[in-house]
Amino acid sequence: MKVDRLLGIITTLQQNKKVTAPYLAEKFEVSRRTINRDIEDICRAGIPIVTMQGNHGGISIMEGFSLDTTVFTEQEIEAIFTGLKTLDSVSETSGALRIANKIGGDSAVTLSDHMMIDLSSFYREDLTDKIEKIKKAIKESSCILFRYYYKKGEEYKIVEPYVIVFKWSDWYVFGFCKKSRDFRMYKLRRLWELNVTEEKFEPRRIPEEKLQFGSHMTDDYLVTAVFEPSVKYKIVEEYGPSSYTLMEDGKLYTKLGFTDKEEAIAWFLGFGNKVKILEPPEAVEKMRETVEKILQGYK
Repeated sequence: MKVDRLLGIITTLQQNKKVTAPYLAEKFEVSRRTINRDIEDICRAGIPIVTMQGNHGGISIMEGFSLDTTVFTEQEIEAIFTGLKTLDSVSETSGALRIANKIGGDSAVTLSDHMMIDLSSFYREDLTDKIEKIKKAIKESSCILFRYYYKKGEEYKIVEPYVIVFKWSDWYVFGFCKKSRDFRMYKLRRLWELNVTEEKFEPRRIPEEKLQFGSHMTDDYLVTAVFEPSVKYKIVEEYGPSSYTLMEDGKLYTKLGFTDKEEAIAWFLGFGNKVKILEPPEAVEKMRETVEKILQGYK
């Protein structure tokens, strides 16, 4: 975009006393004529640019003129490039390196190396492809078609995509389902055979409450349980070190909240014989029935 390029040229001139038009043309991948027009636009914006011909000529900002260089602090710039590098982990292009080289020079490329965030996973190739397709569909206001796997089975969905969301350690697409006539969240790992269709849509106004992702997921289903001390790290990982009471025999007494009974049972099953549910009675019974069914499958 032209505005990005103009800002990049100004930043480059601030960092270098003098540069040449061919240098700027190569740096921003445009023609020298385009650079000349950009310089004229910058001058019209009130920033005095001096151009000199000859062997020692070049382009520079008039001596004595200074811009406020404290728009971003070093910490803010680090945060920006950390975010860019994070998005690179699920992108087909290296946006952080490209943008850093354009607007920050070689020194900015090394910023934020002390923090690395990888949003991809073992299925990165599929994830990147899905994200790129959904980004394209959102930009073009095109519906997407995909096969979705969930508790009710599997079904083809036609959705108007609006937002790509990273939440609860996973990726989702938020959009308007044509069949249910409502806004929904779809997990990308359950979403396959994704295609951008030729069907266009007029963007809808999204109710504010719909953008409160996960607000419908409460944790008011309380389950009391006792854990073996060997799985303390798992409890701390999920609920924190203040979530249990240490008993005299070394076991961990807990009262934890879940969305519903099914979610609770699924979570406790992951602990095997390292946990015993005490309350409520229906959760105890559900756990017993589930364990018996598992045993039947091995007989």
